[in-house]
Amino acid sequence: MNLQLQSAICNLQSAISITGSKSETNRLLLLQALFPNISLANTSNSDDSEVMQKALKGNQEIVDIHHAGTAMRFLTAYFAVNESREVVLTGSQRMTERPIKVLVEALQQLGAQISYEKEEGYPPIRIKGQKITANKVSIPANVSSQYISALLLVAPKLENGIELTLVGEITSIPYIKMTLALLNDLNIETSFEGNVINVYPKQEVETKVMTVESDWSSASYFFSLASLSDEASISISSYKETSLQGDSALVQLYSEMGIESKFENNQLTLTKQSNFTLKDVTFDLNNTPDIAQTIVVTCLGLGIGCHLTGLHTLKIKETDRLEALRIELTKLGANISVTNESLTLVASKDINHNVKIATYNDHRMAMAFAPLALKVPIIIENAEVVSKSYPDFWTDLKKLGFKISEI
Repeated sequence: MNLQLQSAICNLQSAISITGSKSETNRLLLLQALFPNISLANTSNSDDSEVMQKALKGNQEIVDIHHAGTAMRFLTAYFAVNESREVVLTGSQRMTERPIKVLVEALQQLGAQISYEKEEGYPPIRIKGQKITANKVSIPANVSSQYISALLLVAPKLENGIELTLVGEITSIPYIKMTLALLNDLNIETSFEGNVINVYPKQEVETKVMTVESDWSSASYFFSLASLSDEASISISSYKETSLQGDSALVQLYSEMGIESKFENNQLTLTKQSNFTLKDVTFDLNNTPDIAQTIVVTCLGLGIGCHLTGLHTLKIKETDRLEALRIELTKLGANISVTNESLTLVASKDINHNVKIATYNDHRMAMAFAPLALKVPIIIENAEVVSKSYPDFWTDLKKLGFKISEI
């Protein structure tokens, strides 16, 4: 499904409800599988979370998680410590190109039985669940934080917990802290000192309802919309000023692009500041790489330059996001260059009209480019890909007054 987007409205006024964080939901789904007396509220309605839930509740030998990278990492650890199961964990063509070796080797250090069905280092993988008694393991610190979180989430059910040493400079610390905070909410003891994380064993937890905060990555597109409009007052819910999600850094980052954020009664209101002087921005997104696409597209629409660093994990996401951004932004007339871990956009006021944006089976490519329709008509190819994390995205844009037609 290809969609043409255009907007005659540059004064955005609306209230939008966004479902629970995919990151929090998937962590809590795994914890609920380990501790069934937990119940969850405001869970994500994303494809990724539905795939995760289905895999945890099913009993098939072949578990296909499609494009869901988080599910691949978390389920690798879950099935490795599930003594009653043997499974083959697989996914889409792109998933079989995304590395899993670092996590597999860490689990093997602990005594897990995992083998590769095809190419070494990549899914599909065969996992024979084991009782794990070893507890000391090390892992490179600059890999996807999902590898680290996968180990931490299953640690309470290991006989001796886990002592995890992170080797080198740590990436995406907020996501690791989110995982530890959710464990702490269940009174599971943890520590994170220097480069060593400990999670202590706990066989049972108290019965509890865990409420998921709405997804900050999804909120990023409304920051972009507010920034690119002439006037805006957009309220989104449910958000807290003190969030576990690293992408809550949006509040600070977009304050440099003219957006004022106010919290009241779990609602976040984004207001475009009048007479704000825009200038080029430089951001280190080492802790928040998922919002890089949104930010660079916002800068293009504002006619300002940006230099974004800390992006090395983007090369192993749903697509090589750095290369995808370079190709699609160049189509729009942008002067952009990328390295293995950074992106530089040169300020320009000219944007090409009615460009077809390829989405590469990547939900964030579709949603990050959509706000540009406030500036020029734009076509989003394979627009249904948004269901991976935000199925209601196009409906919510229509609420804001966008004209969206299928072509």
